[in-house]
Amino acid sequence: MDIRLVALDMDGTLLDSKKRLPSDFIPWVKAHTEIMTVIASGRQYHTLERDFYMLKNELTFIAENGGLVIKNDEIIYSNEMQKSDIRKCLDIISRHSDMTPVLCGIKSAYMPKADEDTFKQVDMYYASLSVVDDIYSCIDKDSIIKIAVNIKDFGAERSMDIFAGLGDIIKPVLSGDSWIDIANASVNKGGAVREILKKYNIDRKNAMSFGDYLNDYELIESCEESYCMENGHPKLKAIAKHIADSNDNDGVMKVLRTL
Repeated sequence: MDIRLVALDMDGTLLDSKKRLPSDFIPWVKAHTEIMTVIASGRQYHTLERDFYMLKNELTFIAENGGLVIKNDEIIYSNEMQKSDIRKCLDIISRHSDMTPVLCGIKSAYMPKADEDTFKQVDMYYASLSVVDDIYSCIDKDSIIKIAVNIKDFGAERSMDIFAGLGDIIKPVLSGDSWIDIANASVNKGGAVREILKKYNIDRKNAMSFGDYLNDYELIESCEESYCMENGHPKLKAIAKHIADSNDNDGVMKVLRTL
């Protein structure tokens, strides 16, 4: 296979269950500069930049589940939410005591005051995070790409119906057992990959993707050589071209080492 781009989800895919990178991932990236390696994550860019500081110049970052693409500190694609849609979502979230919203902007992420356990869950994913008294006041402070909703007691999947009436412009996506991400309906990792393929004149048949959860659905569809992890969601396995070994069994690297 003539692979020119590899797009990788992080949690449940590239990282093991203890959030560790494969030991030979960094050397692999440095040894394969002819392949564009893309980190495709629901995390914010500032977190990805921190976590991959040793590869910052070698990687392209898809952040916020596809709402923002940055390479070498340059924004090459962004998809900002409308302020009225953000307010609509915050109104819904405010009626549920088990939910905490995180406004994900280009400059920073913003969350209201919350209990310690919730703060720890949010802080793990956001290197640039502000805790504020009035979350609505942040709408005008930044370009908001996504609203991440943390739900207690692993209640994300059963809470999806709460956001069923958002309309056609914005869309909720299940991104983990405790997280729902809300962004413009046009935002997804696959759309971001297609923007990259177009910009750098790479054919879909020369692109490879890896994912494990439903927020990777379009990511899997965007590349000809697609892999769902063995630990992945059944709906993702159904559309992937291949099944990789689990994230705890070095699944991604077992494939990349063959390139």
